[in-house]
Amino acid sequence: MAVEVNPLAGKPAPASMLVNVPRLVTAYFSNKPDPKIPSQRVAFGTSGHRGSAFNNAFNEAHILAISQALCDYRRQSGIDGPLFMGIDTHALAECAFASALEVFAANNVTVMIDERDGYTPTPAISHAILTYNKNRTSGLADGVVITPSHNPPEDGGYKYNPPNGGPADTDVTTGIERAANAFLEDGLRGLHRISYHRARKAASVHRYDYIGPYVADLANVVDMEAIRVSGVKIGIDPLGGAAVHFWQPIIERYGIAATIVSDIVDPTFRFMTADWDGRIRMDCSSPYAMARLIGMRDKFDVAFANDTDADRHGIVTRSNGLMNPNHYLAAAIAYLFENRPGWNKNSAVGKTIVSSAIIDRVATKLGRKLVETPVGFKWFVDGLMGGSFGFAGEESAGASFVRRDGSVWTTDKDGIILGLLAAEITARTKQDPSQLFDRLTGELGVPFYERIDAPATVAQKNLLKALSPQQLAIKELAGEPVRATLNAAPGNNQSFGGIKVVAENGWFAARPSGTEDVYKIYAESFKSQQHLRQIQQQAQAAITAAFEAK
Repeated sequence: MAVEVNPLAGKPAPASMLVNVPRLVTAYFSNKPDPKIPSQRVAFGTSGHRGSAFNNAFNEAHILAISQALCDYRRQSGIDGPLFMGIDTHALAECAFASALEVFAANNVTVMIDERDGYTPTPAISHAILTYNKNRTSGLADGVVITPSHNPPEDGGYKYNPPNGGPADTDVTTGIERAANAFLEDGLRGLHRISYHRARKAASVHRYDYIGPYVADLANVVDMEAIRVSGVKIGIDPLGGAAVHFWQPIIERYGIAATIVSDIVDPTFRFMTADWDGRIRMDCSSPYAMARLIGMRDKFDVAFANDTDADRHGIVTRSNGLMNPNHYLAAAIAYLFENRPGWNKNSAVGKTIVSSAIIDRVATKLGRKLVETPVGFKWFVDGLMGGSFGFAGEESAGASFVRRDGSVWTTDKDGIILGLLAAEITARTKQDPSQLFDRLTGELGVPFYERIDAPATVAQKNLLKALSPQQLAIKELAGEPVRATLNAAPGNNQSFGGIKVVAENGWFAARPSGTEDVYKIYAESFKSQQHLRQIQQQAQAAITAAFEAK
C-alpha cells in the first residue's frame, strides 16, 4: 500500500521536464474548449476552477466566461464595491489576468490591481477585502485570485472570495459555474469585453498597494517585537511564489534576523526539486519539493516556505527538519491558546474531519471546544469572522488565526502568518515548534498518520460519496471497538462526501478524489506504525467490500 516514489523525487528538475511557456501561452489563447466534454467545462472545486491550457481545461474562453458570470453575479447580489484582484507567478496567471480585466472593465467593475504590476498572495486579498469592508454595510468589496495554488507550472487557477473575504461557498460557485458554462455553450454571446489596452486605462481600474497595509498590520496578529528582540535566525523560501516581494518589506519594517534563501521568479519553476511523483509541484508540505530548504536547516533556528499563492505553509526546524502539517497545527494551537490573553475565552479550535486527532487531544487539554468540519476552508469563514474560532486549520497545511485582540485577521488561509508564528514560538519559548510538539506527544501520545490513494471508478466514487454507516457496518477497528461511524462532520452536521470510522486509538476516513480515478484513505493510530497499517488494510478491505456489494 506504500506510495511508489519516482526516482526524480527530491532532485533538481531536469531541463527536459520544464514547461514550454510560449507553447503554453499559445494554447491558452488559441485552443477552444468543447463544453460537451466534461473535463473542458468550467468546474469549481474547493479552491476555484483549475486546469491546464494544454488539455483545454484553462483557456481564454474559460476566463472570459467565468469573469462575465462573476460580473452578473455581483449585479444580482448587489455587490458594487471594489473587486480586489491578485495573481500568482504561474505562467498562465498573467494571461488570465488580462482576459479577466478586459471583462471587468467592460462591465464597469471597480478593480484594484497591484500598483507594482506584481504578485499578490491569497491572504493579502482576504486582508484587503476585510479591511475595506470593516464597519461598512453597503458598497462592499470582494476579490479574485488567479492561482492554481501549488499545482504544476502548466496549470492555471481562478478563485473568488466574496465580501466575507474567504473562499466562496458552494451555492455561490455553483451559480457562477453554471452561468459560465452557459456562456461557453453559446459561443460567449452576450459577453462584454474591451481590449486589454483600453482596460488598463479604464477609469474603473485602480492601482492599489497590497504590500504596505498588510505588512504594517502584521504586528497585530504575530508578536513581531518578540521575534526581533530574540534575534532568532529565520530562513524564508517563497518557492518562487506570490509572497516573494512581501518578505523584504517585512524584514526591514520589523528588523528581524531573516534571510530570503531565493527570490527567483521563473514560470518554469526550474529551481524546484521534483515532488514524490517526479512532477514539479510547489507543495511546501512535501519533503521532496522542500528538499532545498530542508538541506539548509542547520543554518537557521527555524525556516519556512509558502506555496505559490502563499495560503499554505511548510515549517522546517533545526531539530527535526520538515514538520508534518498536522504536527505543526497541533503545536501552533497549543502555543496560541496559551499565549493570547486577548482572545475570547470561549473561542474554539476549527479542524477538518481528516486532520489528526492529536488536535482533538490538544483542544481537550486546553479546555477548548473543537469544531470538526468537512474538507474546505469555507467552513471556517463565519467562525473566524465572528470570533467563535481562534484558530482554524486543514491537514493540507492551510490555516489562519485571529488577531492578538481576538478580532478577525483573514478568513482565507494565510501561510505568511503561520511561518512567522513558528519564529514567534521559537523566540518566546526558546524551543522550535518540533520540540514543542514532542513535548505535547510526551503527554498526549504519538500519532502515526498517513494518507494513501486507492483506485476507484466514477461509479465507485459516487457510491463512496453516498455510503452510509449502516452499509459499512464495521464493529471493530484494528482490535478496538468502533466508537462512531460518520458520514457527516460532527462540528456542523454537514456531509463530507465520504465515511469516517473512529476507535479509541485510531481512525480512518475515505473520500473520493474530485480529479482522479482514486479515493483517498486518511488513517491514524496512536499505538504504532504497525497498528496504522492494520487500520489502512481494514479500511481498504471494507471499502472494497462495499463496492462489490453493489
